Amino acid sequence: MTLAAVLTFFGGIGLFLLGMRLMSDGLKVAAGETLRQILAAATRSRIRGLASGILITTLVQSSSAVIFATVGFVNAGLLTLAQSVGVIYGSNLGTTLTSWIVALVGFNIDLRALAMPCIGAGMALSVMLRQRPAGALGQAIVGLGLFFLGIDILRDTFADAGSVDRLEAWAAMGPWGLLLFLAGGVGLTVLMQSSSAALAVTLTAAAGGLVPLTAAAAMVIGANVGTTSTAAFAVIGATAAAKRAATAHVVFNVVTAVVAFAGLPVLLWLVAQLSSAIGLAGYAATSLALFHTITKLLGLLLMWPFTALMVRRLESLFRTREEDELQPRYLDRNVRSTPSLAMDALALELHRVNGLALRQANAAINAENSDERPLEQGIKTLESLQLAIGEFMSGISRGEGDSAITQALPHALRVSHYASEVAERSAELVHLQNRVHWEEVDATLAGVYHQLRADVVELLDHCRVDDEDWRPQRLEAFRSDFEQSYQELKGQVLRAGTVGGLSARRMAATLEVLSALHRIVDQATKAALYLHRFAGYREQDLPRDRADSADGSEPKVREAHGKASDSTVREEDS
Repeated sequence: MTLAAVLTFFGGIGLFLLGMRLMSDGLKVAAGETLRQILAAATRSRIRGLASGILITTLVQSSSAVIFATVGFVNAGLLTLAQSVGVIYGSNLGTTLTSWIVALVGFNIDLRALAMPCIGAGMALSVMLRQRPAGALGQAIVGLGLFFLGIDILRDTFADAGSVDRLEAWAAMGPWGLLLFLAGGVGLTVLMQSSSAALAVTLTAAAGGLVPLTAAAAMVIGANVGTTSTAAFAVIGATAAAKRAATAHVVFNVVTAVVAFAGLPVLLWLVAQLSSAIGLAGYAATSLALFHTITKLLGLLLMWPFTALMVRRLESLFRTREEDELQPRYLDRNVRSTPSLAMDALALELHRVNGLALRQANAAINAENSDERPLEQGIKTLESLQLAIGEFMSGISRGEGDSAITQALPHALRVSHYASEVAERSAELVHLQNRVHWEEVDATLAGVYHQLRADVVELLDHCRVDDEDWRPQRLEAFRSDFEQSYQELKGQVLRAGTVGGLSARRMAATLEVLSALHRIVDQATKAALYLHRFAGYREQDLPRDRADSADGSEPKVREAHGKASDSTVREEDS
């Protein structure tokens, strides 16, 4: 090949990759929420997961995008690992459509005549309807035109290249020579980060007579192995759930590759028989597309009976990090480019943070000894998660139409902040309780305080927003009752101090304990209410916030018509 041919070859690959990117991104934006709903509804069984994986990959023409979305669903708790494996299988099968497009369209139609109208019509649609889903669809049509143009350039490049004796000699070396071609397929896919591009190069090279059919089949197997690199790179530093899903993707493709390479002569014979039966014998590109589909079907048949065993094995892997509470469990950076998935993952992590804070509070209230070390570790945990949540939120993609998400994210920050405050106040409570022995203070006051603590434990149970029967009105009612009991006990302590029933030092220490308990309730209530508001981010009109002051002062209880009104929180703009 001349230098000009080499440069043209790289240009063709560039156009193909650009077309694939535009087509995939445009389709994801144009039908993103619809595809999300399809994926969520169609994965209640492994069969449905398989079907939805095939369908969505066929629509968006990117198995990597579908697998990333699937990982996001696993992190957000919308899919189990077993359901996600079905989608991964289907995505691998659906990606064979690209091979058929190249084989059937790329060599039988004037692609330049087809590409130019697509580019023109797509750009017109994108410019005129830029802020609508139709604008994104226009981008996808432009991508389709560039996709066809790239194939046309690759086809012409290889058609003029002729045969290469060295490549034919390597193919005749037997298994070792075929391993070189397999490695070439892996290398092409890793370099271009697209198995579709590697397959397009392979099919056009084989159709142009540059690569023998057997060697091209080995390259197809290598491209299937190389496509796992995208998922492997993406889960570096990701959550345990992401690593398990990516591992399932790697296992499927590696097992398929090993079996396909071992049975390559048999599979090529089967391809030849099927090609003759459908009248496509002698066409290298269609033979390779058929070979690609058969290998994926073979992998599916091999892996399907062992899927349950693989899932159980994967569930036991990558547990060290997940069990470390300092690390977020659901925040995967790969889902930040899809706002709906990112918000689902963030909601689940916030529920976890809220649960950790409530556990800290209950441990402090029921503490029977002076060991504060577990609570100090809890503070570090929640502070670490607060930083992780803030970092995750800063990377969430947002467009002009995502006003609900923009309004909801400050609620998430408040939840993590108040959860950290609950942990700090809980450690403070344990420290203060070690200085006050209620039985020595006053028997009556001690009884009232123990009852107040029991009320707080019950109130904290109503701060668990993930409970199915949780209602904000019920929490606010408990908060109002606690406020009244707290003020009554505080008044009794103050009266005991003024009449000499308590020394000034003991009265001050007692009031500090009550104040710490009050702040725990205050921060836990705020965290629960803001978490509830964050969960409603999909609603067009988010609830307006109410009550306490921006400087973090304690909520007030108002009396109206003889009833204590609900104690609520309002926006903190500082």
